[in-house]
Amino acid sequence: MNYQLIIFDLDGTVLNTLEDLYRSTDYALKQCDFPERTKDEIRQFVGNGIRKLIERAVPAQTPEEQIRQVHQVFTEYYEKHCADNTRPYDGIPEVLQKLRQSGMKTAVVSNKADYAVQILCKDYFPGMFDAVAGEREGIRRKPAPDAVQAVLQALQISKEKAIYIGDSDVDIETAENAGMSCISVAWGFRDREFLLRHGAQKIISRPEELLHLLQ
Repeated sequence: MNYQLIIFDLDGTVLNTLEDLYRSTDYALKQCDFPERTKDEIRQFVGNGIRKLIERAVPAQTPEEQIRQVHQVFTEYYEKHCADNTRPYDGIPEVLQKLRQSGMKTAVVSNKADYAVQILCKDYFPGMFDAVAGEREGIRRKPAPDAVQAVLQALQISKEKAIYIGDSDVDIETAENAGMSCISVAWGFRDREFLLRHGAQKIISRPEELLHLLQ
């Protein structure tokens, strides 16, 4: 393989987190007397971090104070329930294992809050990632390349020897901003047509296809 490091997005790429994000968002909306959202709406809202998810889920023109309240309720609930229905996509654990057996390093860079990223990676992929980074203060969210660059620096691997894997337009832009190659996945929160419209160069439909592309 020509690459030394594979950096994965989390939600919609290695983990199907939609059900828990949907339930947690609707719980927070109901607790704060806002209308509920459908699961498909939540699917379209995710990708830019929890704060942006909440901004999109509440009605337009919602005051900042109320957005913060919904965000707080969501955070308190999701921290306890982020793994209730979340599961790895079929084939992902096996692909990660084969990548690591080949000598490849693996990492996660996500816009999800760092506390949840750390919990989920520890629970579902113990020992499978060399670096794990979620949203935290002082580092701009994707599509800014900051978190990706921090992982590259920590693992001492050049961007030319790394590739980014994700399911959204945000991931495509992140890879571009970091000067890295990108592979998009069609099993996540955005469909193939959406990914093509947003500049996807390579799209895979099953995790095992990644092994063939990286040979």
